[in-house]
Amino acid sequence: MAARDLTYPEVGATRDAERPEGYRHLRRRMLVGHGTAAFRDASDAVMEFWMHRALPVRVEASAPRAAPGVGVVIGMGAGPLRLKAPCRIVWTREEERYAGWAYGTLEGHPLSGEESFVVHLDDEGDVWLTVTAFSRPATAVSRAAGPFGRALQRANARRCGAVLRRLARG
Repeated sequence: MAARDLTYPEVGATRDAERPEGYRHLRRRMLVGHGTAAFRDASDAVMEFWMHRALPVRVEASAPRAAPGVGVVIGMGAGPLRLKAPCRIVWTREEERYAGWAYGTLEGHPLSGEESFVVHLDDEGDVWLTVTAFSRPATAVSRAAGPFGRALQRANARRCGAVLRRLARG
């Protein structure tokens, strides 16, 4: 993957859940499990791209685990209709009760912006996935998708939660 520039200036804004102006915003928090074993499973599934692969989407990553600078290409669809969405991981977080990362869009991605996936173990032992994003259309096709594109992004966030709930059960 070539080292290309990110397509937006607010790099890292999802880390603090900032809401930059001029973008559509998404924040979805979903319960995915309970207990430290579920947290470990969910953390590994997010950090090693298993959640994304189980969506199912094709994931090409320049490393087996999320880290700043890792290139990621998400492929949706099949064969010649496959849409490729190139990204780069812009931050990661791995702590005792948090694990996650965000990718920013690169040239060729249908959107411009950032999306994060963070797993959190709360004080009651519940394990949560929070998907936070800000984006705007970057291509004529994504602009034409209008409300359908936004609905697809929300549905994808819900699917991440459902998939991670299954993966966090061990």
